[in-house]
Amino acid sequence: MGKVLVLNASYEPLNITSWRRAVVLLIKGKAERVEYNGKYVYSEFPLPTVIRLRHYVRVPYKEIPLTRRNILHRDGHACQYCGYTGDDLTLDHVTPRSRGGGDTWENIVTACVRCNVRKGSRTPIEANMMLHHPPRKPYSSLYFEVSKHLKSGLHEEWQKYIIGL
Repeated sequence: MGKVLVLNASYEPLNITSWRRAVVLLIKGKAERVEYNGKYVYSEFPLPTVIRLRHYVRVPYKEIPLTRRNILHRDGHACQYCGYTGDDLTLDHVTPRSRGGGDTWENIVTACVRCNVRKGSRTPIEANMMLHHPPRKPYSSLYFEVSKHLKSGLHEEWQKYIIGL
């Protein structure tokens, strides 16, 4: 049946939940259906794909951990220098650690082994290797979860609610 995007009362994406949990929230009157895909749970009850909570929920900021997996995901599992998308991907410090570059979202990118070796302990400008996308810290912890579902192409109706994540 699928997953359902949960929006706050302000239409800000909050979470992704199961269709069963979403139906319970709708039946209890805690949420309203915003989008559905034409499928039905019961003959008179459309299956939701996006719901919105009726009351605003304050969500504390959640730090996104700086991990290899998260960096690969942020960079689309592609080398940021040449665009390679195979299995031999590594992490590269844009400003090398030997030159004071730290372990931050803004200083680490995905690179293939070939480009990482070619760049060595130089900056991209010194190595004449431009980045396809400048590295940045993701805006939202929900970004990772939502983008996985969007890449599958199953939840096109989510697109307008997650722009800017």
